[in-house]
Amino acid sequence: MAIRLAVCVLLSFASVPTMTRPAPAASSLADSQQDFASAAAEFHVPLPVLLALSYESSWWESHHAHPSVSGGYGLLHLTATAAAHTADLPPTLDQAASLTGASLKQLRTEDRQNIRGGAALLASYEKSLVGTYPRDPARWYGAVARYSQAATARSAGLFADRVYTIIREGLQHVRPDGQRIRLAASAVTPDRSQLTRLGLRPNDVATGAECPANVTCRFTPAATDNYQVSNRPANGLAPLYIVIHVVDGSYSSAIDTFQDPDSRLSAHYVMRSSDGAVTQMVANKDVAFHSGNYWFNLHSIGIEHEGFPVQGATWFTPTQYQATADLVRHLSARYHIPLDREHVIGHDNVPGASRESISDMHWDPGPYWDWTRFMSLLTQLPAPALTGSPHTGEAVTISPDFATNRQSVQVCGQTARAWSAPLFKYSQLPAGCTTQSEPSNFLPVHTGPSQDTALFPDPALHPGEDSGTSLIEDWGNTVTAGQQFIVADQKEDWTAIWFSGRVGWIFNPGGRNTRRANGPLHLIRPRAGRTSIPVYGTGYPMPNAYPQGWPPSAQSPQGLYALSAGQTLVATTPVAADDFSARHPPGTVVASSERYVTAQFNHRLALLNSADTEPTGPSP
Repeated sequence: MAIRLAVCVLLSFASVPTMTRPAPAASSLADSQQDFASAAAEFHVPLPVLLALSYESSWWESHHAHPSVSGGYGLLHLTATAAAHTADLPPTLDQAASLTGASLKQLRTEDRQNIRGGAALLASYEKSLVGTYPRDPARWYGAVARYSQAATARSAGLFADRVYTIIREGLQHVRPDGQRIRLAASAVTPDRSQLTRLGLRPNDVATGAECPANVTCRFTPAATDNYQVSNRPANGLAPLYIVIHVVDGSYSSAIDTFQDPDSRLSAHYVMRSSDGAVTQMVANKDVAFHSGNYWFNLHSIGIEHEGFPVQGATWFTPTQYQATADLVRHLSARYHIPLDREHVIGHDNVPGASRESISDMHWDPGPYWDWTRFMSLLTQLPAPALTGSPHTGEAVTISPDFATNRQSVQVCGQTARAWSAPLFKYSQLPAGCTTQSEPSNFLPVHTGPSQDTALFPDPALHPGEDSGTSLIEDWGNTVTAGQQFIVADQKEDWTAIWFSGRVGWIFNPGGRNTRRANGPLHLIRPRAGRTSIPVYGTGYPMPNAYPQGWPPSAQSPQGLYALSAGQTLVATTPVAADDFSARHPPGTVVASSERYVTAQFNHRLALLNSADTEPTGPSP
């Protein structure tokens, strides 16, 4: 959603027992498993506890020494005051430095020292809590809960429970640098009674919050001007989509903005990075103003995330991903929303409601939200295996490997000033632009099967131009992980897809960036006899369906796009055209006989009138 509020935070932390030790020399990249074993022995921490704690903190990834959204570094997510964005998160790098003798730089940049720092910190918590370093992993539950730095006992307990689930189930993981780390399954029943001895504040009151039991949740209402009272789904306005947003700011800044009646903004939920805590601000039965497209607001639930879409040097925490996945699964079950990328979408996938609004649509969560990992958490299944080079007519899912898919984008001054600033032509980029290459969720779309061809020029962003740009906000020439398209052609290392009513090309050697789309699939094309059909951004009824005295919402094609004969899209099942007004008591819903399908059209979704389309046969 992009709120862009600057927040200065002053953090403090309680003193811990000091066990200063000289810092050993850095180890090679091939020794992480041994580094965990050495640190566990050095600080008397059970190895399964240290391994599971690290996985829950960072997925055993060092993220190239960049901090997380909440200012945590490395495999043990040690936090620094200067990088932290949340008032509830104390710095742990300084404590780890005091306990280990390692420098702050070593703790941030060297895996071995970061692991030592985390082990020493955990050991200090255990010594403070039980007076010794027991060998039994079950007796470390309280220290693990404290390590989460969670603000409430509930959040701390949920974190510790996830760590002990990893211990019980075991795990093996291949890091982006190729190292394989293993944790053997171990039967253990943790001593949860230790949680009460941590002195954490009482749990936030969850009265009125609509959350699953395994998520820490409270309800803090948005300003009444920032949402619309409704009665979904009882009134016929069923939630069809869950929209993922990133605030471009802190957790507290989002809450403050949604409580400001002048903002005219809200989302149903706000997710904190550090501990996965959730603030619900709009009841799910009501309509939040979050997507920039009122028809999509009527049919969606918006989830904001603390974070910064433009900063590839930061990463979303495993705790935040997991809490969001738990929440989305809960909403999916309650409202029968399929767990796929046609229904679980980013703000950047929401179409503009009109021709004029397309270029102003936001692009969060941006290129650094790991859709593949997130969807695996949702479905609790590993990503399907790749299936080789696709063939013409086949439906494929975009599936680059996030960790190794390092894409370069241009970050320029206007990105920091406004999300909807006009895009520059590539040849006219202003001074001060920098190239940012980070693990990414997208693939660039070219006009031909070569890196030398132009990037696809979206007509809303680049009217009359022959090329798009590599600007981070130029969504018009990218496809993201999980989206599904129909193959139009294949030439050597390049795959052509039907994209934005034309042919777009993605680099796909050996099919490494796509996999065969699994069914059931709903494939559509223009109805026989039509040379092209219009594309819409909304699904409102025709004017004659509205009650007298109710001005109809404009239902007109976006105008810049069309789907031509011979082209095929992956679509959802049809839904009825409808609209809503809270000003017509008791909240009037109008529906008509027109039906629309939502289709993967380009980077964004599009709606097409079912009367203009016909289904195709199954994807070969």
